[in-house]
Amino acid sequence: MQFEYEKNPIAIEKESFRQIRELVALDVFSDDEQQVVMRIVHSLGLPHISEQVRFSKNACAAGMAALEKNCAVLCDVEMVKQGITKRMISREPLCYLNDPKTVELAKTSYETRTMAALDLWKAELEGSVVIIGNAPTALFRLLEKIAEGAPKPALIIGMPVGFVGAAESKQALWDCYEALGIECITLLGREGGSAVSSATCNALLRCIRGERY
Repeated sequence: MQFEYEKNPIAIEKESFRQIRELVALDVFSDDEQQVVMRIVHSLGLPHISEQVRFSKNACAAGMAALEKNCAVLCDVEMVKQGITKRMISREPLCYLNDPKTVELAKTSYETRTMAALDLWKAELEGSVVIIGNAPTALFRLLEKIAEGAPKPALIIGMPVGFVGAAESKQALWDCYEALGIECITLLGREGGSAVSSATCNALLRCIRGERY
């Protein structure tokens, strides 16, 4: 059995982004934002999702500047960490979800491990790029900690997915980012996930390298 289909990875990617540019109204976004939005659409296969993407004013610039300085990249789950394109970074992304200290903290405090893991972020949080693609509880906890005076990351990519707290946590981020003095990229609604969150970071890394569509 044989099928006719495109096998060249470069041709596949070019055609994908050509179609995205036809299907999505990108002119409402800046050049850098367009690259991020296209990667978000590409990772989900949903052109309409562009309407749910939100950027704070300096989100892309702040994230790219931090990544160029080799900042810490903090991830809520391993799937987000593994989704970041390793050829574009020289510093291993961090995820403390399975750290024994996190497991113990979660047990003693009766909270999710993604919440507990934030206690291990303290030394790396300032000036970092935080990527939350799975756990609404982690995003809520991060906002609480920043409100309490915790160091501020350079950028929060907040895109947890699901039915319990996902939409609410992202709305909270969007509603309070200015008051907290932080930059953010988020995807409102239930949609989100590890793939789209890491794709957002990858889009910024590609912009730094001049890899654009």
